[in-house]
Parts: sequence; structure tokens; C-alpha cells
Amino acid sequence: MIKHIDIAAAQKTYVIDADLNKYIQKKIGKLDRHMKKANREVARADVKLKESTGKGGKKCTCEVILHIPGKKLTASESTVNMYAAVDIVEQKLQNQLKKSKEKQSGNTNKRKARARKSLSEIFSRKS
Repeated sequence: MIKHIDIAAAQKTYVIDADLNKYIQKKIGKLDRHMKKANREVARADVKLKESTGKGGKKCTCEVILHIPGKKLTASESTVNMYAAVDIVEQKLQNQLKKSKEKQSGNTNKRKARARKSLSEIFSRKS
């Protein structure tokens, strides 16, 4: 679980109730499953919630900035329900983390493959 999650409301009038706070902690906290083990302890998330009403009706916005070593991942979503916005943002960040992890592991696999190939070429030439 990501232990450092800061939740803030953009307006003074919007109050974050205990259920929403618990829900955000649960959803955003699970994102560490998709991080490297070394990054899990130092990762932190900043959650900004905003609620506005206008011609289109009620609009709830959730923005999460995930700080991991070397990167800053951001996702934002606006929907009618705050819980739905949190779900969508969590899914977006999950996809970003998976892509980032694949890129990092993909590069090392390519380097290992090149190293194996060059070693096999060296040993095959001597024969």
C-alpha cells in the first residue's frame, strides 16, 4: 500500500467525508502492486478533489499525481460521481504504471539478449 496519500479539496466548501477518504486510500493505495519493489516505500500520491455545478449539472473532478523515483505520473477525470472519478483515475494510473514497468524491463531484456548474442558469436568464432 502507498502510505503517503495526501487528499485535499480544491474548494473550502467541499468536505471530504470518511467514506470517500477510506475509498481513496484503498483504491490509490493498491497502485503499488504495479511498481518496482524498490519504489514502493518512497512512492507518494497527491489527490485533489473538486466539485462544481453549472449548466451541465454537478461535475466531480479527481486529479491524482503519483510521485515515484524518477517519474511523476498524473491522471485526471471529471464525472457526475466522485467515486466513479476515483475509479477511472485509478485505472488510468494503473495503465501508466504498467507501461512504465514494461519499458524499464523491456530495455534490460534487450540488453541481455544482445549480450547473449555477442557472447554466442564470440564463442562460435573460436570453434
